[in-house]
Amino acid sequence: MLDYLPLSFADDLEQRARFYGKQPAYTQDQRSISHGELLASARQIASALYHAGLRHQDRVGILAMNSIEFGEIMAATQWAGYILAPVNFRLAAAEVASIIQDGGPRLFFFEHQYASLIESLRDRLPSVEQFVCIDGETSWASSLANFRIAGDPQGPSTRAREEDICCLIYTSGTTGKPKGVIWGHREYRQLVQVDTWLCDMQEPDSTLIVMPMFHLGGMVISLSQHVRGGCACLQRQFDPLDVLKAIETHKLTILLLAPTMVQMVLDHPYVAQADLSSVRTIIYSAAPMPVSVLRRAIKVFKGCGFVNLFGQSEICMFSLSPENHRPDGDERDRKRLGSVGKPYPNLLAKVVDDAGNECLTGQAGEILARSSAMFRGYWNNHAATLQTLRGGWCHTGDMGRFDEDGYLYLVDRKKDMIITGGENVYSREVEEALLAHPAISECAVIGIPDEKWGESVCAVVTFKTGRSVSESEIIEHCRTLIASYKKPKSVITVAELPKLVTGKINKLELRAHYGQAKRGH
Repeated sequence: MLDYLPLSFADDLEQRARFYGKQPAYTQDQRSISHGELLASARQIASALYHAGLRHQDRVGILAMNSIEFGEIMAATQWAGYILAPVNFRLAAAEVASIIQDGGPRLFFFEHQYASLIESLRDRLPSVEQFVCIDGETSWASSLANFRIAGDPQGPSTRAREEDICCLIYTSGTTGKPKGVIWGHREYRQLVQVDTWLCDMQEPDSTLIVMPMFHLGGMVISLSQHVRGGCACLQRQFDPLDVLKAIETHKLTILLLAPTMVQMVLDHPYVAQADLSSVRTIIYSAAPMPVSVLRRAIKVFKGCGFVNLFGQSEICMFSLSPENHRPDGDERDRKRLGSVGKPYPNLLAKVVDDAGNECLTGQAGEILARSSAMFRGYWNNHAATLQTLRGGWCHTGDMGRFDEDGYLYLVDRKKDMIITGGENVYSREVEEALLAHPAISECAVIGIPDEKWGESVCAVVTFKTGRSVSESEIIEHCRTLIASYKKPKSVITVAELPKLVTGKINKLELRAHYGQAKRGH
């Protein structure tokens, strides 16, 4: 009988270097790094971090777009047992500062394009003892090239263990305050391995990673490809033509895209002449694929399978397999396309009512899940951890219902989350920004259908007596407080917001009245 092996990502890095050492781990434009080179770089950067004063389970921050260097720094933290705390580069300055203050990294990596932002925040980041610029240097930060030189090629004496924390993935909560989602080596490795199996990743595969690596999705899928010794092809931002060109240049076999990205690729004129024959699987997430888009994609990407992965930063839960993507099948097949599939392996899921009772088939309730591959809690937020993990189950805040065959359908979001272009936007966060405007009395934020982005952020506001302000001014005001993708795309002014008997704003009525408006932004 085999004994249980308590492995960490350090073991994975060494295993891949041994068996796939010469094969590329990452490609970016014309550059690449092999699995053997990735391990060597990880050890040296990890040693440099140790020489800089960092010790086991200290945090390492990073603000950067997708790059080979991002992958090297991530590998260094995974090998040596440091905790990686990436920051969303799309956030406003105040949001960036809040996340860095919460994570408390001792050393912070950043790209030169964010140098002025980080310099403006330095006095507000007391935990950071040293700054390192990934692609350059400043008078107050060393370059990655010079920083790396201080490291020993053999690595530091510290090494990651299975029980260690691997990373903090920050996400906005229902209150609008970012929460650090704690992932351990044990749980994160299991998630990576399950996704490898669900997406049928093979040794020679090359997977497109255009989703930012500060997201769980971009990071997990790149690591899942590495499990089989394959390559993650990194793109810094989404552009449909760049995706099509990358498929041809790198002979990509797997694509990770949001449904709206798939539609933009299909709409690009170059798709008619592009050689897409290498693509075997398209992974999508964030929402079900519209049937019209799926039909077009099946026609354009001939012989390609589709996989829908559904979850959140705390836990990945459901998958719709390639066998269930049949837009021209019978009524049951077409119905399933509106679902997010069935539970992941080694995961328990249920739907419960407000009293905690399990719902009957077809009855909507909150989705609860538990797994050996889920987050451990929230960093520096014990109260939120207890609330979300009460009873040993992850209370997702998402509303859904199971059908008679065990497929889950999303019906609403307890957290009032809007998914726009694959990004999650929480209504409460936008509402707080709106209420900071001196002319606004009350507001409610809802998602409305958008042909390009899936959903767009719509603000419904009332003004204080004698005050008014234009739509453009309100949108610009929000842009100064929150990330640009979170700001309202449209603003509706009303004399009074509908209320429930409890005094709360009735968003169901707002969605019913305004939610069918289609605006192309």
